[in-house]
Amino acid sequence: MCTSEYKGLNILQSIFHFFDVLTGSFDLFLNGLLLTVELTFVSLVVALVIGLFFSLLKISNSKILEWIADIYIWAVRGTPLIVQIFILYYGLTAFVELSAFTAGTAALAFHNGAYIAEIFRGSIQSIDNGQSEAGNSLGMSRMLTMRRIILPQAFRRAVPPLGNQFIIALKDSSLISFIGMQELFGVANTQGSNNFDFLTFYVVVAIYYLFVVLILTLIVNRIEKKMSTGD
Repeated sequence: MCTSEYKGLNILQSIFHFFDVLTGSFDLFLNGLLLTVELTFVSLVVALVIGLFFSLLKISNSKILEWIADIYIWAVRGTPLIVQIFILYYGLTAFVELSAFTAGTAALAFHNGAYIAEIFRGSIQSIDNGQSEAGNSLGMSRMLTMRRIILPQAFRRAVPPLGNQFIIALKDSSLISFIGMQELFGVANTQGSNNFDFLTFYVVVAIYYLFVVLILTLIVNRIEKKMSTGD
């Protein structure tokens, strides 16, 4: 057998092996995918609340509240997510018994909340001051004006950057595997170790991530189009 035929045979064997792994590990990766989606969804819901809270502190008239928001955002954006996960997981579990899912969700929410706070702050401050003045002229309080006039418009403007942050959060959830969770990347690591075939399982998990990110991107684009149509 010549060298070219031998290489061609190896390529075919690699392709068949890849599809065998892809189909044979479907159930495992499906469970990991569902856990990844659940982890990302729950953490982002909490992160939205955290982000809105700190964005309001950031634009408040109180310097102390503004400094509190600044310190939180600076600390989160200035340290790696994996370090935050380890500090929260091992720090919290030293005092309270928490599952890896709960600790991982808290870490992701804490991390993404800082970025979402800046997204909301920018969106709120992009609304023309005339909107606030109009609310005041109608006898609305500052909080009522914020809730009924400013925030609905700010949320619309925040959709594109929030969509990007959600995609980043989904990919960042892979770091939760380092505290023992069997989400997508955790499944790939475990199966690669058990089968001594890390490369194949890493390529397979990359396909799953690409698929989920594609779906999420389409959903965000659809929401953006609906928002622009409404405008």
